[in-house]
Amino acid sequence: MGKKTRGERIKEFKTFIWNPDTRECLGRTARSWSLILLFYIALYTFLAGMFIFCMYVVLITLSPYTPRYRDRVAPPGVTIRPYIKQAYNIAFRVSQPSSWQPYVENLEQFLKEYDDKVQEARNIPCTPGSYFVQDSDETVVKKACQFKRSQLMKCSGVQDQTFGYSQGQPCILLKMNRIIGYQPGYGTPITVSCKIQRGDQSHLQSVDYFPSETFEPMYFPYYGKLTHVNYTQPLVAIQFTGMTRNQTLDLQCQLNGKGIINTVNNDRFLGRIIFTLTVNS
Repeated sequence: MGKKTRGERIKEFKTFIWNPDTRECLGRTARSWSLILLFYIALYTFLAGMFIFCMYVVLITLSPYTPRYRDRVAPPGVTIRPYIKQAYNIAFRVSQPSSWQPYVENLEQFLKEYDDKVQEARNIPCTPGSYFVQDSDETVVKKACQFKRSQLMKCSGVQDQTFGYSQGQPCILLKMNRIIGYQPGYGTPITVSCKIQRGDQSHLQSVDYFPSETFEPMYFPYYGKLTHVNYTQPLVAIQFTGMTRNQTLDLQCQLNGKGIINTVNNDRFLGRIIFTLTVNS
């Protein structure tokens, strides 16, 4: 049998697409295509129903307010403000306001919800020294303690609207990540300390903490965003009042206390924050 011509191959292909003699499309009759289509509709309907049923069973066993399993939750991470250009590198020249103004604006924007009037309108004054445990149904809206920016004193942006940057004594704001139900320190205060991470420790001479170097227990525990709607995270403001200028310092500010982990080398945010600070004259 000779090789088929191009015309014969085209004719066979057209016949495969639609055969007027057998009334078949792509080798199947209308009845055959209908049965296949019906089978796949039934199959995927069944699979979709199974998926929806499984999701429903999972969701009705979970609480939207509190995670069921919290025994594997890591100790808190730490972040700081200012946070510019997705980096924890602070560098500016004291004599050049345009170099430090972005940091000041970032801090001012972050502290708006900490304004004294906002806090007085939203939250309540609490008693220091103990956890603010609220024993009530998890669906009930929880009260939150006031944390006023005026408590940050020299780093509040009230006394000095440049947060110390215009004097070459910059402030940073340190906060812990929120963890539902977590009571930091488990009865003992969590403190903050800063040091040179790499290099000569003498380059950092003095550091001030506001309102103190301790995270006040009355701001804990946190009950979640659905019920603790006005919760304001406590802050520790750190002002570097004495440091070597015209040199980049690798700094580490860390949490200290019971249950805190701050020595994991491959996690720079677990229990500590590592950043660089450069103050040029």
